Amino acid sequence: MRILVMSGPNLQLLGTREPERYGSVTLEEVHARLVALGAELGVGVDCIQTNHEGVLLDKIASARGHYSGIVINAGAWTHTSIAVRDALLGVAIPFVEVHLSNVAAREPFRHSSYLSDVAAGVVFGFGAESYALGLRGLVARLT
Repeated sequence: MRILVMSGPNLQLLGTREPERYGSVTLEEVHARLVALGAELGVGVDCIQTNHEGVLLDKIASARGHYSGIVINAGAWTHTSIAVRDALLGVAIPFVEVHLSNVAAREPFRHSSYLSDVAAGVVFGFGAESYALGLRGLVARLT
């Protein structure tokens, strides 16, 4: 089994961007931890980050037949992109939406997600650990 972990815009700045909100762990560290956790869980994990919505959409489209599930932190696209939602629905691969911060305690525009109602699960508010919790939950659901 292989899981695709996807991170959207500005997440390459983890570790330096608003560390009081997002923590000091870098995205590279998050990815390394997820690959190690995947090995513990008996699944392969591939991680990508992009600031380009079309790249994210292309990767989702090519995921069918290669991945059993997706863990996605779509960043700002969570609140704005019908295209990301449609792509995830189109490939029909179970996915978990994750966010580092507690989006329910943030600005009102962040309270709305185009992904949550079609996701297998949603994890937010646990910093970098949100990714690991999402991966664990997704693997549990798939096995």
